[in-house]
Amino acid sequence: MNLFELTKALMAIPSTSGEEEAVGFWLRDYLESLGWTVQLQAVSENQNNVIATLNDTPRVWFSTHMDTVPPFIPPTEDDEKIYGRGACDAKGIIAAQICAANILKNYVDPSYKDIGLLYTVEEERASTGAKVVNNHPLATKCEYMINGEPTDNDLATGSKGTFRLNIRTSGRAAHSAYPEEGDSAIEKLIDILDDIRNAKFPNDEFFGETTVNIGTIGGGLALNIIPPKAEAGLAIRLTTKREPVEKVLREIVGDRAEIEVLSCSEPVRMLEIDGFNQKVVRFTTDIPHMPNWGQPLLLGPGSILVAHTKDEFILKKDLEEAVELYVDLAKQLLAKPANA
Repeated sequence: MNLFELTKALMAIPSTSGEEEAVGFWLRDYLESLGWTVQLQAVSENQNNVIATLNDTPRVWFSTHMDTVPPFIPPTEDDEKIYGRGACDAKGIIAAQICAANILKNYVDPSYKDIGLLYTVEEERASTGAKVVNNHPLATKCEYMINGEPTDNDLATGSKGTFRLNIRTSGRAAHSAYPEEGDSAIEKLIDILDDIRNAKFPNDEFFGETTVNIGTIGGGLALNIIPPKAEAGLAIRLTTKREPVEKVLREIVGDRAEIEVLSCSEPVRMLEIDGFNQKVVRFTTDIPHMPNWGQPLLLGPGSILVAHTKDEFILKKDLEEAVELYVDLAKQLLAKPANA
C-alpha cells in the first residue's frame, strides 16, 4: 500500500475521540503484516494505544494520535490534495511515519531498526492515551520521541500549553419586570469576562503571547426571568507555567464566581536540529503528557489552519516531503551515541 492509499485507508475508518477501537485494530493488523511486533495497550473498554517495535532496543519513536474531531468526513482526492477528516490531523501523519519507518526498517544497517511506532487515543479531548502510556516499560528505552502534528513540515522547537476552565456565576431568579428583586448571574458573568478580556497576563519571549478564548457561554431560564445561573468555558494558551496565569485569573474573579479547572498542559521546549526549518507553534500536543518518553521533537505535514475544519486537506507533495524529513530526522538521531 503506497503513501496515499494508506492515508485514505486510515481516513476511511471513523475514529472520533472515544471511538478509536476499529482504527487501532486495523493498524495492528497492517503493521503485523509488515513485520512489526504490535501491542495494544488498553486505555478503556473500547480504546487501545497501538505500540509497534522491530526489536528490544527502540531508541527513536514516531508518534501521533489516531482520534479525530467530529464529524466524520470520508476521504476524497484530486491530483494535488487528499480531503477529509484526519487528512492532516493526524492520519496523513500516521501514514507518512509508517512509510518512513519502513524505509528505515529495510536499510542494511541494523541500527536503523532501533525505532518504534506509538499511536494514542483521545488526544483531541484530554490526551488520555498519552497519560496512560507515559509509564509504559518501553518509555525507559526511548531517547527521542518524534511527535506528529501539522507543522507545515517545519520542526517545532516549542509549543504553547493549554489551560481549560469553567467560570460559574450564581444569582437570584425574579420576574424580569422587577429586576430589583433578582440578581442576574449573566450580568455578573459579563462583567467578569470583560475584565478577563482586558487583563494583562504574563507572556514569554520565546513562546510569545498568552491568549484567552471564551469558547462557550450559557445560562438563564427564559427571557422574562432574571437569570440565576450562568457559565463560560475558557481555553488559555499558556506561554508560561500555569501558576502565574491562574493567579491573575483568580484575582480578577475574586468571590464573584466559582472556577472549575478542567485540564492543563504547560508549554514545552523541544529539541532543535540543524538543517530543518524551525518555529514555535501555538497549539498543544500529547507531548506534555509523555515526559518519560525521551527528548521530544515535533514535525508533521499539513497546516493547523485547516485542521478541525470542514475543508480539511493535505497536499500530496507535503506527505511525500514528510516521509523524507522523518527518515532524515530519525537517521540523525540514531547516529548520536546511545543516551547522548
